[in-house]
Amino acid sequence: MGAGKTTESKVVASSENAVLISEDEWLSILYPNQINTFEEYLQYSSRLKPLIYTHVVSILKAGSNVVMDFPANTEKQREWYIKLSGFAGAQSKLIYLKASDELCLKQIASRRIEQPERAKFDTRIVFNEVNKFFQEPSESGGLNIQVIEKDA
Repeated sequence: MGAGKTTESKVVASSENAVLISEDEWLSILYPNQINTFEEYLQYSSRLKPLIYTHVVSILKAGSNVVMDFPANTEKQREWYIKLSGFAGAQSKLIYLKASDELCLKQIASRRIEQPERAKFDTRIVFNEVNKFFQEPSESGGLNIQVIEKDA
């Protein structure tokens, strides 16, 4: 949370001429003003996953590249990507933005100003709750990983 996934995904999608699919965009359109806590995020995100899975598999099978602006903070989340790309017969790459908590919190504070509608969710409390579940990715997980070190 706050590492710069959305910014990086836009850059990658543009450079790779890929379809960009953003979890935040889908959630805000489908569930406006309904996600104010981490628990609500988990609830609504889990509803979205089956639709996104089918949608992305269809795009990949049609021969287009996809950049997914979604979290991959846990082994379970990353398994979902491996399963998705495998089912579509596509190669996958995980871009891991390695950023300090300080930088992430600074970027979250800026985002609250730029996007006031996110202020209820984009807090230090939610950040700390999300970070409790973080598991650093490793090559042994079956993903091609590109690490980008983010400086404060």
